[in-house]
This record gives sequence, structure tokens and C-alpha cells, in this order.
Amino acid sequence: MAGKKKKTPENTIAQNRKARHDYFIEDTFEAGLALEGWEVKSMREKKVNLSDAYVIVHNGEVYLHGCHITPLKTVSTHITANPTRNRKLLLHLSEINKIIDAQQKEGYTIVPLSLYWVRNLVKLKIGTAKGKKLHDKRATEKAKEWNRDKQRLMKNNFN
Repeated sequence: MAGKKKKTPENTIAQNRKARHDYFIEDTFEAGLALEGWEVKSMREKKVNLSDAYVIVHNGEVYLHGCHITPLKTVSTHITANPTRNRKLLLHLSEINKIIDAQQKEGYTIVPLSLYWVRNLVKLKIGTAKGKKLHDKRATEKAKEWNRDKQRLMKNNFN
């Protein structure tokens, strides 16, 4: 249905819908982000784009690349806002080691899935993912449509 937006929970800032379409998500991790003040203010206004973002490991630290946070017009004049700067992810060492192991496997990558609020903190859900082939995407779409039709049939039978 064109024009109809899916509802997201109130605490969700942004989602990467493209990630679930392009990848099989294996494990998920919750990471904090090292942000500047203007970035948090922009996130409150939901001016974030995760669709082109990806996660890399550099020198034992995990970074979010390509996430675009649009600066507000009210950002202070003495700060030069860089909307696509690399942001450090805050994770436990054991989680970083799991991510490094997953990234070294053949065909696996680390993708950001969603940004959301936990109380007053910004959290990023990241997942270790394996790329889907075209036939996998078709099968997933077919299964989605069948579940939708099944729900419709069940609803019509009970009414």
C-alpha cells in the first residue's frame, strides 16, 4: 500500500529497513554511541538516516560510518557540525571480540539495524549479518505475502 507508513515504537529514532531486506541477521548487540550535543538534539527531531551506514572495527574499537545526522539550524556558531563523522560505539570487550570473530568469517558483515532511546540514552542495535542472494530475497518476500494472506483469511473466517 503506497503512502502508508508503518508505525514505529515511540522510542525509535531511526530504522534501517534495507538491512533486513539485504541480509540474514544472525546475532544482535546493543551499543551506546559517543555523540556530541548537537547530534542528540538532532536525534530528538529524528533527523537521522541509517540506510547507508555500516560498522567497522579499527584497532580493537568499533565505529559507525556513514550515518547521516542532519544538524539543526540552531546549532551554535562556534561548532562546525560534520553530519557524517565516524562515531565510536560503546561495547563491552566480550561483545567486541564476538563482532571481530563474526566479521572475519567469510561473507559476514556488521550492519546497524535501529537507533532508539533507552531512558535518556541513545542506543544502536547492530547485527552480524550474512548477505542474501536474489533467490533468498524472493523467498522471503513470498513468505511475507503468504503470512499476510493467511492473516486475512483467518480474519475473514472469524467475522
